[in-house]
Amino acid sequence: MARKPLSHPLDLIDGAHPARSVLRLLARRPGRMALAVLAFTFKEIPLWFLPVITAAIIDIVAEGGEVNAVIGWFVLAAVLLLQNYPNHILYTRSFMTVVRDTGADLRNALAARLQSLSIGYHSRVSSSIVQTKVVRDVENVELMLQQVTHPLLSATMVMIGALSMTAVAVPQFLPVYALAVPIAIGIRYGMRNRSRQRNEVFRREVEVFSARVGEMASLIPVTRAHGLEETAVTRVSTGAEGVRRAGLHLDMLNGHVASISWVAMQLLGVGCLVLAAVFSLTGILPISPGEVVLLSTYFTLLTQGLTQLLMLIPVGARGLESVRSIAEVMQEPDLEQNEGKRRVDAVTGDIRLERASHRYAGADEDALHEIDLHVPAGRTFAFVGSSGSGKSTLLNLVLGFVRPTAGRLTIDGADVQEVDLRSVRRAVSVVPQESVLFEGTIRENIAYGLPDVSDARIEQALRDANAWDFVREQPHGWDTVVGERGARLSGGQRQRLAIARALVRDPRILLLDEATSALDPESEKLVKEALGRLMRGRTTLVVAHRLSTIRQADRIVVLERGRIVEQGTHDDLLAAGGRYAHLHATQSGLPR
Repeated sequence: MARKPLSHPLDLIDGAHPARSVLRLLARRPGRMALAVLAFTFKEIPLWFLPVITAAIIDIVAEGGEVNAVIGWFVLAAVLLLQNYPNHILYTRSFMTVVRDTGADLRNALAARLQSLSIGYHSRVSSSIVQTKVVRDVENVELMLQQVTHPLLSATMVMIGALSMTAVAVPQFLPVYALAVPIAIGIRYGMRNRSRQRNEVFRREVEVFSARVGEMASLIPVTRAHGLEETAVTRVSTGAEGVRRAGLHLDMLNGHVASISWVAMQLLGVGCLVLAAVFSLTGILPISPGEVVLLSTYFTLLTQGLTQLLMLIPVGARGLESVRSIAEVMQEPDLEQNEGKRRVDAVTGDIRLERASHRYAGADEDALHEIDLHVPAGRTFAFVGSSGSGKSTLLNLVLGFVRPTAGRLTIDGADVQEVDLRSVRRAVSVVPQESVLFEGTIRENIAYGLPDVSDARIEQALRDANAWDFVREQPHGWDTVVGERGARLSGGQRQRLAIARALVRDPRILLLDEATSALDPESEKLVKEALGRLMRGRTTLVVAHRLSTIRQADRIVVLERGRIVEQGTHDDLLAAGGRYAHLHATQSGLPR
């Protein structure tokens, strides 16, 4: 069963306080965490109690005591050691369940957040960087929890046990123990800022490198076609060098931390042993040989635990930096605002733009400027114009990928700013210039998002899309895997599958973005026939460079520099002798 995503990720993840964010995540499962801590407490008893047994046996030997007393201590030691196994298994199951659940929650929350972020965000941020956050950063958080929690709890238990037993046996020695803690804390805080800075630099370099690798993979056909392999390798190697350099700087800092921690704690351990021996020999404190061993052992355990914790600073710093990375997505404010808005139950497809404008962030001019246009339901409107005239922006405006920066857009009379566009888009299908297929079967691609669609409906959609014949010829029919992005199919075949995917949804609004421009004449003929069936009775907005594909449109709208310069039928616009007639003459090779 799929796990539910985090219900309120914004309340849990705070990039400014990553450690607090981790504690909040763990606190979501208080029962399992309490059981894990309780089991850990019992399983660690031998670690801090065995020195007491060792000291008692040494004193029995030194004083010529009874063998039965030694056996009694042995039995107690055996019981304490044997209970470690079941409690360790209970701790592992309880705590690792929390860790794995937390990782799944983070991934689910990231996926949900990414689906809520605007198209503008996804156009700015490389998909490779997003993938790094969902995969690598969550893995780092899980790794941090696995590697840090055990020694942290162990050091805590040992410290409590050591201080308690020392307070009972030799309370005068407690101030010596107190030296270890401030030294460890001093080392930790002395390195904190530098560790955070270098981990952040390393993480940024990894993200840049991931983006370049993703670019290289997507551009391989272009790179190979132009003989630019060395250029591509050089570009990636530059990113790899940045990762190497940042990683080495981080490794050197971690090396300093490790060495300083080890030397400081070992010196304290040796000093404690010598001090206990001196106190015993001089009679400053009445310490027996067994108590010398007990004090030295406890201090060694204490310093070992603190050393282990200090050694884990790199893992902890990397994990906390990954929490900050995750927070960049979770706290990103560029959302597509749909929550709380009115849902639309049915769409007829009447579209109206009223002095609608859109200007992209940082641009000096509007991409669309004061567009007035009414597209009645069931009609086909085609948009033509030179590159940059605003055709694709207009389609994105209707889809809600961008919002009007002035004026308004209505669908069936409802302002798109006031409705939940997710409910509107269920009645919309898009056939782009390059159809997008995922790694899966033909059937899965056609029925994407429609779990209950019948085989008969899928077959009819494939027939109407002129795709049934080639699908039947595939090795496994519609159960044939198409490969990543449909790599095992031709461009015309992919496009006909995209049309079938649109047909099976029976949309009321259809957007065609140069759907035939990249096809050979034979494929274009088949796709045009399929599009004719798809467009019948639906509100259709068509963007096309080939004017021959839009002659039958109810209205052709000519755009230039984001403005409508003329509109009408094919024959009317030719007769007017304006911009459309000029474009038509250019494409037809006619004298102007």
